[in-house]
Amino acid sequence: MTTDRNSLGQPIGLPLPDWRPPPRPPRAPIAGRYCTVAPLDPAAHAADLHRANALDPSGRAWTYMSYGPFAALDAYQDWMRGMCARDDPLFHAIIDAETAKAVGVASYLRIDPAAGSIEVGHLLYSPLLQRTRAATEAMYLMMKRAFDLGYRRYEWKCDALNAPSRAAAQRLGFSYEGVFRQATVYKGRNRDTAWLSVIDREWPKLEQAYARWLAPANFDANGKQRLRLADLTAPLLKQRG
Repeated sequence: MTTDRNSLGQPIGLPLPDWRPPPRPPRAPIAGRYCTVAPLDPAAHAADLHRANALDPSGRAWTYMSYGPFAALDAYQDWMRGMCARDDPLFHAIIDAETAKAVGVASYLRIDPAAGSIEVGHLLYSPLLQRTRAATEAMYLMMKRAFDLGYRRYEWKCDALNAPSRAAAQRLGFSYEGVFRQATVYKGRNRDTAWLSVIDREWPKLEQAYARWLAPANFDANGKQRLRLADLTAPLLKQRG
């Protein structure tokens, strides 16, 4: 941690003379090579998402969500209409570039322009999106928008018992910060919350890592990656957990 000193010799944070709170993220799509991240629209996206999520009948992806699963499309649409009326969380659909179908959901939340902090969450990746280039690109596009807008801190939080989420965050370049014990209650059970983040001064090198991994040249004729993103982001992590 880099610090300054005041006239009393006490350590204090570095001054930010040029700091200006960033704007809130716009309700506008972000187009990539493999996917588009677009504001969630129940009329346009609910049916495709419900079908895609149904490809996992176990409902495994919903275990650590505070809502769902939704057996009926009507129930899913009702939930989505309520969520889409809000500015925080600000929900997005992840639309596959090849099929033009919505295959996943993600949102910005806990948007705090005054602090320059914003979180990504509510990630629900259907089997059609999991372990694809679009899955990673969607996270890159959302992170890029946040830092391009001027946010200083980009957060990822999850149930501390959700090991796949913690591993995914660290693959994406989020550094582990610790666990808030008994942070909340959901679905009638306790949740300890793991915190991870990327900060603005880490973004330039992390963006380069994403660019290398997402480049078409990083994949062979069978679609197999040549370089692992985790190998590119590992040197940038400040702490693992």
